[in-house]
Amino acid sequence: MSDIIFYLTLSGLLTLLLWTPYIVARMFAWGIPTFLNNYPEGFPAKSPEQPLWAARAQRAHLNMVETMPAFVAVTAAALLAPGLGELGTASVAYWSTVFFYARLVHAAVYIVGIPYLRTPVYLVSWLSVLMIGFEVIGTL
Repeated sequence: MSDIIFYLTLSGLLTLLLWTPYIVARMFAWGIPTFLNNYPEGFPAKSPEQPLWAARAQRAHLNMVETMPAFVAVTAAALLAPGLGELGTASVAYWSTVFFYARLVHAAVYIVGIPYLRTPVYLVSWLSVLMIGFEVIGTL
């Protein structure tokens, strides 16, 4: 059970920290005074250009934000499921670990822009959420 909570927590922290690269890039693109003041004039319609990697970092963060609710829901259900048992708990712990590392690799691949790898890595994390959900449904 502690592995499940550990990787749920790490996934939450990853979600929180993924905004950092593109925010730092935005700070340098806009200049520190504008960044600290507020949004530049005409934002977001007329936004200062940001590097391509920073735009990809923002999309990686948004993708993680979209995926986390499903992961949290099935993981919380697994933690609360009364009939999960030792084998089910081990399976959920395994898939929680796979989810976290797949999302970590997904973020890196997305930000760096490695072609043909982003979608398969995302699908591994998606499969992890499904497997946790199926494990819970199997106990009902």
